[in-house]
Amino acid sequence: MRNERLIARHVVVHGRVQGVFFRANTRDQARQAGVVGWVRNRADGAVEAWLEGPEADVERVLGWVQAGGPSRAHVDRVEVEEQPPGGHRRFAVRPDEV
Repeated sequence: MRNERLIARHVVVHGRVQGVFFRANTRDQARQAGVVGWVRNRADGAVEAWLEGPEADVERVLGWVQAGGPSRAHVDRVEVEEQPPGGHRRFAVRPDEV
């Protein structure tokens, strides 16, 4: 990562976001931006993600999520919480929450 201020955001995306490749596309967007963390499906039908990296890069991925994500998704609401960076090393798709 570049020598910039590192930030982390915990994100919960509500709407038609499961079964539309939201996780895979989020992983791809994050990796292209140099953002680390994870994404997973939640039991309540939402998608949850941890985005961590240089502020501009995290904001770029967050903007993609807030704009609706992949074309087949329908995002109703995005919750974003500021968090302290957790030291993640890569971006992964985690197993679904049960």
